[in-house]
Amino acid sequence: MEITNRPLSPHLQIYKPQLTSVLSILHRLTGVALVVGTIPFVYWLGALAAGPESFANAQALFGSVVGQIILIPWVFALFYHLCNGVRHLFWDVGLGFELKSIYTSGTIVLVAALGLTLLAYIAAYTMRGGAG
Repeated sequence: MEITNRPLSPHLQIYKPQLTSVLSILHRLTGVALVVGTIPFVYWLGALAAGPESFANAQALFGSVVGQIILIPWVFALFYHLCNGVRHLFWDVGLGFELKSIYTSGTIVLVAALGLTLLAYIAAYTMRGGAG
């Protein structure tokens, strides 16, 4: 076997993070988070089907600090992945590939995901009658 002195491809540590690369990585991470977050969601649905006592226990878990630590990022992941998926649909038809459009749409996706997450929690809070 012959050893060559060819240069290696640049590693991630060499590149300066850019909005485009960060959003791409975030899209993949939120996809994984949605898959993992499906497990507690299925538990919640099962508790709903199992009756009032099981559902009350599940609600207590998801209403706790630990539950909120799990739920808030999962809701953000849901909205981010949704918004970025819409962005990708535009790309699929050939729209939005100009560099300025890519950065603008990326910023819109982040703002929309954060805003939708906040609106979801405001709606959930008001539907509970403001109870914590």
